[in-house]
Amino acid sequence: MLKLPDRLRAVAFDLDGTLIDTMPDLAAAVNLMLRMLGARELPETSVRALVGRGVDQLVLQALTESLGTLPSHPAQRSAAIALFRRLYAQGLYRRSSVYPGIAQTLRALAGAGLSLCCITNKDSMFAVPLLETAGLSESLAFTLCADRAELRKPRPQLLLAACSRLAIAPAEMLYVGDSGLDMQAAQAAGCPFVAVTYGYGTDLPGKAAGGTLDGIAELLTLLPQRA
Repeated sequence: MLKLPDRLRAVAFDLDGTLIDTMPDLAAAVNLMLRMLGARELPETSVRALVGRGVDQLVLQALTESLGTLPSHPAQRSAAIALFRRLYAQGLYRRSSVYPGIAQTLRALAGAGLSLCCITNKDSMFAVPLLETAGLSESLAFTLCADRAELRKPRPQLLLAACSRLAIAPAEMLYVGDSGLDMQAAQAAGCPFVAVTYGYGTDLPGKAAGGTLDGIAELLTLLPQRA
């Protein structure tokens, strides 16, 4: 049975596929970019498999899958990334939606005295307004984003930075995500980890280290008794 650490003091969350189903708007922006570049559109399932390593990698992988090869000239690649950024920024929360139970669970966790934050590979120019528009930012102490490639999960830097900011040990912060990247980052940082089963990750082992959650509200039934 899944059990949370007795000394749990904070819970950190991944964003895409964990807090918010962002796939409809991500796929729409990817395909609009491809159409404008004269390339073949991709099914949403294909775009889904490319999410998690940041905007630049999403665009480059989408171009490669659509065209069969990556544009050779750096200027073409840079232009495609800039185009996607503009298109996605214009439609961050048109068809995206907060997963069931997220808002209520965040409020309950905060009410139980836990510090909450979001740690994501999504650029801050997208993540911060997205969380605000979705009404989740008020429950989060802060959001840490991988605006530099060297900070992206599976590297542990952002998780360790969150622990430092909260003045707690990594073992006292639970990380909740949906992918192998999330699990690897948590393991590297020394944070306990649980995976949600409803997200985008297809690269988790059969049993994610720490266990799985079919719904985020299950966290509330697992909280250790706090003095």
